[in-house]
Amino acid sequence: MKRGAKYLACGFTAGFDYSKMIKLDGMLMIGSAGANIGKTELACALIKKFGTNRGIVGIKVTAIQARDGKCPRGGQGCGVCSSLEGNFCITQETDSNSHKDTSRLLAAGASRVFWLRVLKEQLHEAAKALMDVIGPDAISICESNSLRHVVEPGLFLVVRGCNSKIWKSSADDVKKYADRIVVSNGGNFDLNIDRIKLADGKWLLQEQASAIVMAGGHSSRMGTDKSMLRINDVPMIERICEQLRGSFDQIFISADDVEKFAYLGFEVIPDKIPDQGPLMGIASALKVSDNEFNFVVACDIPYINLSFARRMLTEANEAGIVVPNERRATNHEPRVEPLFAVYRKSALPAINEVLLSGGRKISDVFAWCRVEYIELDDAEWLTNINTFADYEEFQKSGKV
Repeated sequence: MKRGAKYLACGFTAGFDYSKMIKLDGMLMIGSAGANIGKTELACALIKKFGTNRGIVGIKVTAIQARDGKCPRGGQGCGVCSSLEGNFCITQETDSNSHKDTSRLLAAGASRVFWLRVLKEQLHEAAKALMDVIGPDAISICESNSLRHVVEPGLFLVVRGCNSKIWKSSADDVKKYADRIVVSNGGNFDLNIDRIKLADGKWLLQEQASAIVMAGGHSSRMGTDKSMLRINDVPMIERICEQLRGSFDQIFISADDVEKFAYLGFEVIPDKIPDQGPLMGIASALKVSDNEFNFVVACDIPYINLSFARRMLTEANEAGIVVPNERRATNHEPRVEPLFAVYRKSALPAINEVLLSGGRKISDVFAWCRVEYIELDDAEWLTNINTFADYEEFQKSGKV
């Protein structure tokens, strides 16, 4: 046993199913595109910022590919992989004066620090054992790429060097889940950590952007106001707003019935001209938005994938509109979802031009400004509830 550490748990486990995701809103996970590019520096900065008000648990995870004596990084190696007893081992750091990453986390102000070494195929069971040690409600900052395969944290940041072009495989496998790719020059980051929040035990990243919830439709196919359909006894629009709360500078409701949605506590923006369709609603909301970047979502999409929304916001630096698309398995035609998309305020003149010419389709605007399409790798989460049958299917799906 090394000085400054004590073993807490070691174990042999069976393999796991990657689909069994562990949701931990209280964990902020930091991955890294390569070695020595500032991952621990960012973790320490966040511990110093938040650790004074509450105990932050620091975690470092070393995922081992195989127990064959070979170093996955090449060369002779450090002995970490070959010294693992069992399929995983959890060690608590007690020395804050060494140069080890775990010691640095402790010195930064973490209340407790743990090192999890684990065979990669045993990550799920090892993660559950780690939760038993730190507690399921612990607020933690965890350094890992591989753990993202089995844990859905409140926030997942991936650090890359300013000159990095090659990603190590463990980072490349999970970068699509990143809430933000943080560029580092070793000590400084292109991320304002004041935009990271910790509210009600959940990590949030507040985007310098607005969110616009579209609730002005007539729900003709549903036969009733779908925005008020109850999911877990909460109106669907309220469920959407709660998922957005804290992650955007502003949240608007685009609807003509101001009084109906006033209870949500967000500004309700009526259309400049009623009954002109969602394009008019987008134009009306963009006009009053304080931000250049605006995430638009329909009130019939009950699950908001914030990581994907942030990915679209990043892509909007080079485009006026960013929309997701999905290749259909049947005819290979793309499914485009313009009401789960990002619109820059600078696209407003093009939108107004289409409206003045009599255009009503959102896609009519695409010819007037640069549009970036992002393919959906996994489109199961993007669910529209247009009919009562859709609503019943969603209720039975277990996604509620």
